[in-house]
Amino acid sequence: MKILGIDPGTSIVGFSIIESSKRKCRLLDYGCIKTKPNIPLEEKLTEISADLSKLVKQWKPTHASVEKVFFSKNIKTAIDVASSRGVIVEMLHRNNVGIHEFTPQQIKLSVCGYGKAGKENVKKMIQMIFGLSEAPKPNDTADAIAASYCLANSLKLKTTGRERSGRPI
Repeated sequence: MKILGIDPGTSIVGFSIIESSKRKCRLLDYGCIKTKPNIPLEEKLTEISADLSKLVKQWKPTHASVEKVFFSKNIKTAIDVASSRGVIVEMLHRNNVGIHEFTPQQIKLSVCGYGKAGKENVKKMIQMIFGLSEAPKPNDTADAIAASYCLANSLKLKTTGRERSGRPI
């Protein structure tokens, strides 16, 4: 099955496409959608939706993993990112992609075995898991790959009937 991973944002949206089978995960594509600076939020949201729609049409994922928004400092940023997330979820729903949501802690736990792992740890683990020559950049891309890997692990656990242990399979 193909899984789309998304790290929502307004200036940068990280994305990844992995193919997951019972035995392994293969990274097919990853990168960032970057919106133009200094344009109104509604234009950024339109760009994000259009670019993600192209990815969905190209790769035809059956599931998507979208990171839940958590901000405690900047309420304006939180509202803008939540708006982006809403547009992303609506676009996925419209394209019949199964939506799964995970907190940053759940994603880190799945990838690193520790829910409070740092960004560098996540990037290094993604590099190791997928055999990349270097860690993915920027952080948004690594987070999107981690989100898709988290969903792949979650779906494997559901199909095998095993209890969730917090460890990757």
